[in-house]
Amino acid sequence: MHFDYTTVGHVTIDVLPDGTRRTGGSAFYSALQAARLGLRTLILTQGVADEITSLIEPFTGGVDLEVQVLGAQATTRLQTSGLGHERKQRVLAWAGVMPDGLRVSSEILHLAPVARESPGAWTGSTGFVGLTPQGLARTWSPGGGEVTLAAVPPDLARVAGRCDAVALNVHETDACSGVIATARRAGALIAITAQDDPNRLLLPDGADVEVPVAELSRHVDDLGAGDVYAAALFTSLSEGEEPLQAALFANAASAVRMLGYGAGAIGDRASVQARMRSVAEQAG
Repeated sequence: MHFDYTTVGHVTIDVLPDGTRRTGGSAFYSALQAARLGLRTLILTQGVADEITSLIEPFTGGVDLEVQVLGAQATTRLQTSGLGHERKQRVLAWAGVMPDGLRVSSEILHLAPVARESPGAWTGSTGFVGLTPQGLARTWSPGGGEVTLAAVPPDLARVAGRCDAVALNVHETDACSGVIATARRAGALIAITAQDDPNRLLLPDGADVEVPVAELSRHVDDLGAGDVYAAALFTSLSEGEEPLQAALFANAASAVRMLGYGAGAIGDRASVQARMRSVAEQAG
């Protein structure tokens, strides 16, 4: 079966400070954004199948979103608190490294690790390949250790050499310097977000472009906003948009997500385009 968009990474259980559990993980947030943009989408993940199916099921209405689960003894579970780059997480359970050689058939393949689980190789048919490398830089001690960022090991950074675009946050650039260097040598576009500050686009021709970010009227919740940005960016680039326009589309998608609470706030294509028009009108 051929998909428009496939994410590869752990779907997680995010445990919030009040004990609430939410469906999480870059693979989930990015896939849901792609599905709400109208793409036929697959999440290829690892964990306890029944548990992950129940996590995804509430979000499948009205979209073409499927999940394929590789079995594991546990589903990755993260204790999560705080906002933005000040967010703190602890790994309470981990589903393990996903095996190399996964077969993928997709126009867009999004490698979306949350905890160093991504395979380094895959087979099948792919068009555009995108990477959000934050999960490659995460490290933690056993037994519920707090997540910190450390330099991505060279064996994990190599995957960036097969990518068309990489999206990450400015606070991850030092830890992901090897990923960035590898991706640039391969001619990939690098998008670096910085919350309310302008994005930076490092273009394949060597240019460094700033993309403004419109101010939000309110800021409800930002969990998964970077993943939403990446999915919208990769989709727009794959559809042939120029990098600047693709980044503006991605900024709008991220804003729509942050104007509401949880994954249910992720917008469809019409709402993202409406946000873009609103920003353009306010800019005059």
